[in-house]
Amino acid sequence: MSIDLIIPMVLIALFAVILYTIIGFIPGTDETSVLLPVTLALALLGLEPILILTFFIAAIVTLNLTNLMPTALVGLPGGVLSSPMIEHSLKVKNEGRSAIVIKKMAAAAVIGVVVAIPSSFILAQIITPFAKVIQPYGQLLFVFGALFMAMLSKNKILSLLSILPLAILFMALRYLYWGVGIVEKGTNITTSFFLGITIGPLIVALLSLLNKQKRQETIVKQYKTIHLSHDEKKQSLNPLKLLTKKEAKWAAIMSLLSSFLFVLSPVGLILLLGEAVMKKANQERDKPVLAITTMSALAQSTYLSGIIIPLFALGVPLSPTSIGPGNALFNAQPAYGLENNLHYQLSTPEFIIATLVGAIIAMVISYVLIHRYAFTITSFIMNKIPHEAVLSIFVSFILLLAYMDAGLLNVFGVLLIGITSGSLNKLGVNFGVQFMTLYAAPLLMMWLSVL
Repeated sequence: MSIDLIIPMVLIALFAVILYTIIGFIPGTDETSVLLPVTLALALLGLEPILILTFFIAAIVTLNLTNLMPTALVGLPGGVLSSPMIEHSLKVKNEGRSAIVIKKMAAAAVIGVVVAIPSSFILAQIITPFAKVIQPYGQLLFVFGALFMAMLSKNKILSLLSILPLAILFMALRYLYWGVGIVEKGTNITTSFFLGITIGPLIVALLSLLNKQKRQETIVKQYKTIHLSHDEKKQSLNPLKLLTKKEAKWAAIMSLLSSFLFVLSPVGLILLLGEAVMKKANQERDKPVLAITTMSALAQSTYLSGIIIPLFALGVPLSPTSIGPGNALFNAQPAYGLENNLHYQLSTPEFIIATLVGAIIAMVISYVLIHRYAFTITSFIMNKIPHEAVLSIFVSFILLLAYMDAGLLNVFGVLLIGITSGSLNKLGVNFGVQFMTLYAAPLLMMWLSVL
């Protein structure tokens, strides 16, 4: 690697931090929709592969850190990965502990990054000799992933029964779009379907307001009073001092474990592992905080392992992260040739250096920003920004992305997925099962067609 690339690497990492700090504060900024287009654009511009990887790693770390803000402050998912944190975030928000918990979330995210990068590279080195054996079984891994997620969920039978109907829905919409010529045959509408699943509970809640009886049940006669804590403003920047020993321990353990499960849905892992850790809290008041800190660490570790291991060891997208937001790193054909991707363009030292430069710059800047201004941002949003305004932006953003993906018909397609997924979610089918079914749908439909 040329020493002349160090300064461009730092500059492009700073660009990623600035861009995704702004984007991350907007609720509903689906990771795929905001990472994939920019990464692909940089690849098509012909930038050095090491610069593209540096940008992407910095973008991941920044986005997953700043996405914590709308989740903790207004109870809306900053992105798909923060969806499992909403319920717990609302609890601490109503107790006036948002500013405190935001700092804990940021500290846990740092632990997730620190644990995930070395463990991912070590695991990638172990897997590399078996790459050619693993590559043909990518779709099969997603099928097993969906079954695995269903078996680990609280509602096992319902989750298992929902897999095939959901797969039929996803593929039916794709074939509908191909059939009427909205998109070219073979094109996958990933962003819209991701969003459809993510916003499912919100869509169901909003549509229920059209039911007169349900609407009457939601009427309130007085405003909620929320007290913001601010006695933590002068706390140390050291992440380990912000977290209790239990919070730091479980953030590290689950971050390490998630690296071995990189083929599974990040959302599913965050939900399952975070909820499992929550039970370790000694007091009821500590449960949501322990869950949130663990989930925050997992948001970083699942995404980092999900891109580092397939890209470094395999060269094919065999994880949800690599299929979605990281797809341009594997399929930037105009920039690198039909047979190549970043896997073939970078040496081992270049992979490691690009990852470290991107992660360190993003982690330091984003962490300090959130730590120093958590209370200020919390106070401003709570006092100055109506929740309805944020909700309107969120819904508008989803409709815009759905329209950009496949026109007006897809707006109603996303609505259909949202209603279905939201209803299943209320019945107990978690996001992990639904996302893994989305990835496994093509193979499941191929099996059904030959039965």
